[in-house]
Amino acid sequence: MDEAWRAELAELIAIPSVSADPAHREDVKRAGEWVCDFIRRIGGTAELTPFGERELALGEIAASNGAANAPTILVYNHFDVQPPAPLELWESDPFELDVRGEWAYGRGVTDDKGQLWIVLRGAQRLVEAGALPVNLRIAFDGEEEIGGHTIADFVTQDDRGADACVIFDGGMLRRDVPTIELATRGLVGVDVKVRTGGRDLHSGMYGGVALNAIHALIRCLDAVLAGPDGRLPEPLRQGIAAPTAEELDAWAQLPPGGEALSEALAKPLDAKAAEEFYVRTWAEPSADVNGIVGGKPGIRNTTLSVAASAEFSIRIAPGQEVETIGAAAERLLREAAPEGAELEIEWAGSNPGLVSADAPAIQLAVEAFEQALGVKPLLTRVGGSIPLMPALTEKGIDTILSGFGLPESNIHSPNERFLVPYFAAGIDTVAALFTALGRLNG
Repeated sequence: MDEAWRAELAELIAIPSVSADPAHREDVKRAGEWVCDFIRRIGGTAELTPFGERELALGEIAASNGAANAPTILVYNHFDVQPPAPLELWESDPFELDVRGEWAYGRGVTDDKGQLWIVLRGAQRLVEAGALPVNLRIAFDGEEEIGGHTIADFVTQDDRGADACVIFDGGMLRRDVPTIELATRGLVGVDVKVRTGGRDLHSGMYGGVALNAIHALIRCLDAVLAGPDGRLPEPLRQGIAAPTAEELDAWAQLPPGGEALSEALAKPLDAKAAEEFYVRTWAEPSADVNGIVGGKPGIRNTTLSVAASAEFSIRIAPGQEVETIGAAAERLLREAAPEGAELEIEWAGSNPGLVSADAPAIQLAVEAFEQALGVKPLLTRVGGSIPLMPALTEKGIDTILSGFGLPESNIHSPNERFLVPYFAAGIDTVAALFTALGRLNG
């Protein structure tokens, strides 16, 4: 790793910008200022700007020539990091960049400071060569690790927009297998409370004749969970955008789903779960009960409970909408409740995001990755939920979501690390990507 590069990245890693710890509030802001200083140093403009209760590092770098007619690319990364605990498991100081063999270690070196630095370095290369063909709008935040919505709110309120967005906050499936992630699932969180009487009862006196709230709750939950085929009930499948043939071809090249389940020490839901692993986790909705409260857990007793509650979540597939699926879930719960059971239901969530594989920005990105890395990236999706993605897609901004982390990068764990050769490869890829996006709208 080039010593000048190493020293520069080490400065950013050294800032303990742990957003989950209020004691590091000023450190988070200091990391944002570091980002702004970097952008200004390479010829752009930038300020750490209050937005809501937080700050965004907002900046711009103009195209080298013909900026008035050049495409505008929004760039997002985050400069906050996870807490380093447990410290005793680290083999080096988490806030000191340490290069050992082929790996660079430090909190945030993969998620996401190292990748943020790669993006800025790629832009710098083009600026210094007078070859940046796009206008860059930079919007970085310091609350991604605590699930903040500031950046999504900014995009929703922003009237200027962009022709495409680039996010390097992801990773490869394995070494030398790059991906571009086209979609994220949305999320509906549901709280349900069941009441079946005025007070708890003696089961010897009332068991078999009085409603038990826990039993009623179980009936309700069963109505929204997957059936024997692993699919949710039809009312919860409305609007699914099926994966394209190109996506399915890419997924067929991935490691077998059975391996992913085995590595997680998980048991398959049904006979086809392993075979359909990627389709189900990326392109289908799923529902999971996250917690149930009722009775007196841990104490053997003979009480008939008249109050119970549960929290469950529905990961909604690309193409679906929170309002439609939330309302359908509530209807299924109420229809399944036995007569006499009183239900209180609350739900809220965020929509999925989906970019077409045929979008010009995606096709240009595929070309750029292949040019820089010598291998065509696979088009994949994300099973989780990222509020920024739907905010972008709802604005009509096609997004290139990718990155250079690896499964063995120890993200969110002690000894977080980044493969050293991918720093140079990442910068090459970013430069090729911004160059290719200069043909957008052309």
